[in-house]
Amino acid sequence: MINLDKKNPNEQPVTFSKIIWKSSILAMIFALPALGIFLGIYYSTGNLLVSAILGFGVHFVTLIFSGRISKWLVKFR
Repeated sequence: MINLDKKNPNEQPVTFSKIIWKSSILAMIFALPALGIFLGIYYSTGNLLVSAILGFGVHFVTLIFSGRISKWLVKFR
């Protein structure tokens, strides 16, 4: 049987503010680069199709590495 009452003495408790800060940082890591590429290319060239394709491409590349990014972010206290 699993005892859920045992706590690891080395771990700090997870607080609501830590959850909010880390998820906000994670959302910014995923959204802002793609949005920056999309808006930068769109305003510099005026080509909506190219900017949308490159913006979505960058967004999906960051989503491919989302597991590694979130594990890296969780390591910080």
